[in-house]
Amino acid sequence: MVGEFIRAAEKAIEKIYSWPRKRVSIYHHNDADGLCSGAILASAFQRKGYGVKRACLEKPYPAILEKIYRKQGEILIFADFAGRIAPLLSRLNQGRNLTIILDHHVAEEATDQMVYNLDPDLFGLKGDRDISASTTCYIFARTMDEYNIDLAHIGTLGAVGDGFFVQGRLVSENRQAALAAAGQGRLEIVAGADGEEYMLETAQGKISCAELGEYLDILGGAGYNSDGPDAGIEVCLKGPDADSDRVVEHLKRIKEDAFTLEIEKLKRGSLIQSPNIQWFNLERRFYPMGVKMVGVFCETLKEQQFIDPHKYIAGFQIIPDEIPGFGPVDMSQVKISMRVAEYLERQIRDRSAMGLDVLLPQATAELGGFSDACHSLTAATTLAIGLEEKLIGEMEKLITTFGK
Repeated sequence: MVGEFIRAAEKAIEKIYSWPRKRVSIYHHNDADGLCSGAILASAFQRKGYGVKRACLEKPYPAILEKIYRKQGEILIFADFAGRIAPLLSRLNQGRNLTIILDHHVAEEATDQMVYNLDPDLFGLKGDRDISASTTCYIFARTMDEYNIDLAHIGTLGAVGDGFFVQGRLVSENRQAALAAAGQGRLEIVAGADGEEYMLETAQGKISCAELGEYLDILGGAGYNSDGPDAGIEVCLKGPDADSDRVVEHLKRIKEDAFTLEIEKLKRGSLIQSPNIQWFNLERRFYPMGVKMVGVFCETLKEQQFIDPHKYIAGFQIIPDEIPGFGPVDMSQVKISMRVAEYLERQIRDRSAMGLDVLLPQATAELGGFSDACHSLTAATTLAIGLEEKLIGEMEKLITTFGK
């Protein structure tokens, strides 16, 4: 469990400290958990005197990874993704760089001794229950130097933003981070009838971590193509201010207008039905918002009356051929995000229905697509444009044979 994780982290940190170049490149996800992860790692390394280059990615796309791994002799850190693709990173790396993975999704072992996969899934901790990526990064940072315990509140913010609770409360390592933050006076844990609320101390007063997590999701998702992630990192470290408030309000209006228009289209018949899946294709209609927004939109649809609670929800969005921080990249890819309403959620938890962490990656693999970070109740992969209907068909086959 966490003791084994810490021992593995200590070995990776020892390797980092012995590395000849005192600089790191940090690649992190763009949701609240990923932004908090990036903020924690950037702070921890800067405190140790390292030069830090940071880039925010919606997914570690193979085309981007190929660009990254043209480097040699570097320290490369991946946060809130890449646990599953450790074998791919190993093949790309071939011992040329020191690679550290700090994820919390379902993971596979690395095959290159210079790739350290510190995904807690490999140490018996569940990423959709026990530990977020930000809490993983917080424990890693604290292992680097106990002084970094003061970053516990950022770990808690990311954990709450990811939304994995048991009976309305953070548990396991997520809870330990929250208790550490509360002990420092940076967080208040408020018990209620349905669980707990986590209130962060900021310059603007106490703010709910759930509310601030949504705030970060807007910056990282709706603002992905307009410097939103950089603003999100500042919010993680310093709290919101009047400038970030204005940016978020502007992005919220863009998001709400786009969501309203798309819901009306779905109500009028653009929601496609197969036996077990209800799905839609946004194509490029949500641009300039990031492709994370198809997942956020699926989350919104869970509560809509016209959605069938017995069917999986799936949405497609085309990935632009330009990635912030990397310039033009020939993608020709579409992202699929999936969610489930409460009825199917209960069935997945009871193991009487197929979890998304199995269903979507397996179907994607059949069509040569790319999978890295999937949970049982939330998942996303990518594949070539034009294969959308075939992917739905592959998933229908898997659903039909589940349990037989």
